[in-house]
Amino acid sequence: MTYLQALILAIIEGLTEFLPVSSTGHMVIASSIMGIGDDEFVKLFEVAIQLGAILAVVALYWKKFINFSKWQFYVKLLIAVIPALFFGFILNDFIDNTLGNPIFIAVVLLVGGVILLFIDRFFKNPTIHDEQDMSNMTAFKIGCFQVLAVVFPGLSRSAATIIGGMQQKLSRNAAAEFSFFLAVPTMCAATGYKLLKGHELLNAENIKLLLFGNVVGFIVAIIAIRSFIGYLSKHGFRIFGWYRIAVGIIILTLYFANVPLVVA
Repeated sequence: MTYLQALILAIIEGLTEFLPVSSTGHMVIASSIMGIGDDEFVKLFEVAIQLGAILAVVALYWKKFINFSKWQFYVKLLIAVIPALFFGFILNDFIDNTLGNPIFIAVVLLVGGVILLFIDRFFKNPTIHDEQDMSNMTAFKIGCFQVLAVVFPGLSRSAATIIGGMQQKLSRNAAAEFSFFLAVPTMCAATGYKLLKGHELLNAENIKLLLFGNVVGFIVAIIAIRSFIGYLSKHGFRIFGWYRIAVGIIILTLYFANVPLVVA
């Protein structure tokens, strides 16, 4: 992997991780086009650079994450992350199989895109506008929606948790923000597991690439999060639905054109 390739993947990660468009689907396209999708370190890199995105959330919402007097916030995150950790562990083999199936990912992207076209009509009149107004049971139910993204690669963790939040009467902004918060423990667990499993790949040069990718991902994720919240409050999810449909069609086109698609 070159630094240019690392830059491209890190920008994609930073842009797509917190948007309801599936970072996995984008990684399929990018790594395949660059011809590096089957490299083991690339697979590790695509997961490990989530650390930069995690730090972006903490930096933007530091008052939430560094306010130990409001311990209920941490309890809600813990409750919400448990379902994904549990099912991610027991369904590991199934997830690995679906993660390598571009047709499966493309179909999930398309279906998720159609849902986003109409989500603003489905869930009207929200009653919860801030995380502090959520109950622990609401947090758990949103965490159960996150399981769908674990089981169905291409759905998008952000899309699943935002839809789950809106189904639980959260406003669009509140649902998006709690999705960001929930990403921190979820992605920490996934990244830590991936690094532990692939530690033998971490030579000096690869560590430099990881540091570079995380810095780029951090900067881009900050821009993406701020822009997303601003856009969402005014325009809703419709454009993201059309975008997902377009990405799904691109993946199907590449697949049937015999372009080798390898997913991390």
